[in-house]
Amino acid sequence: MRVSYNWLKQYVEFDLSPEELADKLTMAGLEVDSVEYLAEGIKNVVVGRILAVERHPNADKLLVCTVDVGQHGDRLQVITGAPNVALGQLVPVALVGAVLPGNFKISKANFRGLPSYGMLCSAEELKINPSLLKPEDREGILILGEDAEPGMPVTQYLGLEDYVLEIDLTPNRADCLSMINVAREVAAMTGGALRLPSLDLNRLEGALPCAVHIEAEDLCSRYIALMVENVRLGPSPRWMQQRLMAAGMRPINNVVDVTNYVMLETGQPLHAFDYDTIQGRQIIVRRAYPDETMVTLDGIERRLDPDMLLIADANRAIGIAGVMGGLETEITEATKTVLLESAHFNNVSIRNTSRKLGLRSEASSRFEKGVNREGCLFAALRAVQLMEEIGAGTAVMGKIDVYPHPWVAPRITLRAGRTNQILGTSLSKEEIKELIGKLNFTLVGEDATSLTYLIPSHRQDITREIDLIEEVARLYGYNNIPVTLPQSDMTPEHRKPLQVLEDEVKNLAVGLGLTEVVTYSFINPNAWNKLNLPENHPWRHTVKIANPLSEDQSVMRTSLLPGLLGVAERNFSRRRENLAIFEVGRVFFPGPEPLPEERLQLGILLSGEFKPGLAWPVQAYDFYYLKGLVEQLITGTVGDVV
Repeated sequence: MRVSYNWLKQYVEFDLSPEELADKLTMAGLEVDSVEYLAEGIKNVVVGRILAVERHPNADKLLVCTVDVGQHGDRLQVITGAPNVALGQLVPVALVGAVLPGNFKISKANFRGLPSYGMLCSAEELKINPSLLKPEDREGILILGEDAEPGMPVTQYLGLEDYVLEIDLTPNRADCLSMINVAREVAAMTGGALRLPSLDLNRLEGALPCAVHIEAEDLCSRYIALMVENVRLGPSPRWMQQRLMAAGMRPINNVVDVTNYVMLETGQPLHAFDYDTIQGRQIIVRRAYPDETMVTLDGIERRLDPDMLLIADANRAIGIAGVMGGLETEITEATKTVLLESAHFNNVSIRNTSRKLGLRSEASSRFEKGVNREGCLFAALRAVQLMEEIGAGTAVMGKIDVYPHPWVAPRITLRAGRTNQILGTSLSKEEIKELIGKLNFTLVGEDATSLTYLIPSHRQDITREIDLIEEVARLYGYNNIPVTLPQSDMTPEHRKPLQVLEDEVKNLAVGLGLTEVVTYSFINPNAWNKLNLPENHPWRHTVKIANPLSEDQSVMRTSLLPGLLGVAERNFSRRRENLAIFEVGRVFFPGPEPLPEERLQLGILLSGEFKPGLAWPVQAYDFYYLKGLVEQLITGTVGDVV
């Protein structure tokens, strides 16, 4: 999760530097992998307006530009080879003395007899990720918007004076795939005031001119539809584009950008359909039919199966739920009315569909980890609010909210004594109450030794008392928990006879000059062909791996021999032909379901000759040497188990 430092400060008050914030988050369990300054290495690069463009008199491919750089001096003559410059454009200008990423310093230069006082910059020279730009902005000089002012720092105009914290989230903290929930964490750690967007959840009451039916209630627990009319497609505001790019997403247009912005803000993926292309004026959430196909937004026809959840209209599939929309209902220049989807889908279903189709997106990754079903309405209304604010359209009065089985907040009781026992602390109940209070959990019960809380819907990771104890540890500070050794009664070790025998055999083998090796229990089934074993040989009756990493490790071994020969092969390839190795390991044969039959075996491999030293003769590793080793092992072992 890429978290913009400036964007985060819109939601919570705090007075920490980016590095201090990263340290706080890491110590609270949200590990920050890196802190990136977007304007790193850029100095003295400003906005300039091109006042004149002329051909270089002595070079066919060079252009001589006269550039207004505002308060930074007189009009500058800058020579460039970029073919996309034109009169009146606003462009980044690196002045004489400027520094670009990579410590590239700009100085006065001479091109075929004419001086150049600076350089016009491309996005690549400013180290802007090309995948975040429109295709036309990836080549040549970067053309800025008309709202840029000559002379202003280009880092300020492009929103590069910002830090991005890369947070490596654990699977249980999917709630922090949202700026608002990261802000909640920062507020809990610092005591800063939260400033979350204000919305009236009852604003759009009434009916819409369409219907929603959920046929697969086990895969879709909630579906909300809102509508926006008088849609005016165009670019989104610069501030929104900058926040999307800081988060690693490319701006598309105002409608799509709003849905992506709200997803990053709230963690709730949204999808916008062109309402006029929805046949029958109805949305049906159902499983795919056998051999059903649809063309997704990337223009690829997808073959679906009945395990996949679809969004359909009266006649066809128009979207793969939680993964990607359909091409036939995408937002285009002709779109006049948008139907906005905000839903909660089964995370396992989305994960399986995404994997089968090879489609992975920001939306599917959030659905896979689980989203807040109680936040669906807030996210939808927030998107409509933003569309109206930026002039992308007008909200249609009315909403559809199909919610067959509303979520019930769990109640969890937290005992002070149990908390201190687990953490090794001596916190009072009041101190624990104060710590959990920072998370704004609702306290619904209290007695002399315990507290009972309602867990909010965005914290799906908290399901047991131990989870609340973990929250106490995070907020108290892992570094404040005293370091103590665990105390328990020591019990004598009781080893089984076979375990004792295994250790004795290994010790004897090492004492006889053998080197122990450990090989994989997974082998290639073709290993038996190399040994020329007959088709009915017992070793060929193997246990197959359901999901092997490769063909070389697709069956369980029925002998230690392939592994030992593999070790010998690697040593031979390095000219080490004198080998005396052994392995004690388990082999596996098909047995009663569900587990195979395991047998413990000893394997020995000898090759070459034994060189004990100058005072002793060289001895070949032959049959008789091996026979002697086996006799010594039999003599040295105890009992009748050999």
